[in-house]
Amino acid sequence: MKIAIAGTGYVGFVTAVCLAEHGHQVTCVDVDKQKIDSLNRYGKALIYEKDLDALMEKNKERLTYTTDYASAYKDAEIIFIGVGTPEKRDGSANLNYVYAVAMQIAETAERECVVVVKSTVPIGTNERIEKLIKEHRPEGAAPLHVASNPEFLSQGTAVHDTLHASRIVMGVEDDYAKEKLTELYKDFAAPKIITNRRSAEMIKYASNDFLALKISYINEIANLCEEIGADIEDVAKGMGYDKRIGSKFLRAGIGYGGSCFPKDTKALHWLSDYHEQELKTVKAAIEVNDHQKLKLIRKAHKYYEDLEGVTVAVLGLTFKPGTDDLREAPSLTNIPMLLEEGAIVKVYDPIGMERFKEQYPTQVKYCKNPEETLQGAQLCLILTDWPKIKELPLEKYAELMENPIILDGRNCYEPEQAEVVGVTYDSIGRRTVKKG
Repeated sequence: MKIAIAGTGYVGFVTAVCLAEHGHQVTCVDVDKQKIDSLNRYGKALIYEKDLDALMEKNKERLTYTTDYASAYKDAEIIFIGVGTPEKRDGSANLNYVYAVAMQIAETAERECVVVVKSTVPIGTNERIEKLIKEHRPEGAAPLHVASNPEFLSQGTAVHDTLHASRIVMGVEDDYAKEKLTELYKDFAAPKIITNRRSAEMIKYASNDFLALKISYINEIANLCEEIGADIEDVAKGMGYDKRIGSKFLRAGIGYGGSCFPKDTKALHWLSDYHEQELKTVKAAIEVNDHQKLKLIRKAHKYYEDLEGVTVAVLGLTFKPGTDDLREAPSLTNIPMLLEEGAIVKVYDPIGMERFKEQYPTQVKYCKNPEETLQGAQLCLILTDWPKIKELPLEKYAELMENPIILDGRNCYEPEQAEVVGVTYDSIGRRTVKKG
């Protein structure tokens, strides 16, 4: 099929490459000429995502990149809207980019086609898009059908999550859209859920917010475990064997981040509040997560009343391993606070440092490996559990740090290891080991 996709971010671009892998001809559209020029010149993804570059190379004959939306939409059979829906000040989703693309499609698409909303949008947005398209469609033009097809990819595993989806949700209101989407996904070995558009929109929000709830719940249990002497790792393991609960998303830490959970919880909370149906559990998840991000700063003050002049090693900048995404990452909360208190901050991340430099070009020292970061540090904060960080022996902390105090926000090590090595080790939801 001939496909056009508006937006070359995580959702739009991964979708494009994976559809090309299934044999479709895909045109990627973006208003950013620099991004399109880079894609055409180098043939490399502008985001870090496992296997993405290899698939781009493999399917380069089926992938086109352009800023000329009119030519892309002109004779496409299916047009995906995969642009960003950033959070507004009040927590609601900013749909300006989505609506702008919808109007462009209405004005330039010449054949009958399906306009598929891939972006995460509030319930009822597909109807507003349909209305907008009808208002801007030239008289006598071929009909356009609007459908919802939410994504369920996870950054770091986005290619796998798309090619081997847990489910494909298609929200349609007519047979034409249903038939086209069914044809598009016929070779995808995943359960197909066909429903109306509002239900499809809600499936996306309800799924993401449930996972955010699960993370927030285990973090609150972890905080209580610290106070009463229980071990959150054992607690989570015991819970996970219950098939009604499951073991996924029961890892205690310093909160969720990324492009989805923070934005989607706030958007659904705003929507429920607007309809006077406040989701108290979602509101609580937001509050718990905001509080949890500062967990290591509060721990730091147990050891240093004043951080002025204290050398702090920060291991990990991205919100999770396997991605260069910094959106809502704990590093963007913790490092500014360390700097404000006068700490000397050294950082390391295997992928995320270049993006972090865009916001903090000179305020911190960027190191080439974990060992350089730890050298002479008096305090270490572990913010991301990259394999390269988890595999670093605790002996290196004892050897390289001036005062080996490790505040582990991702539970990368065992307290028993710290006891043997002789370092102070303070993690999440487990007993604290103090040197000596």
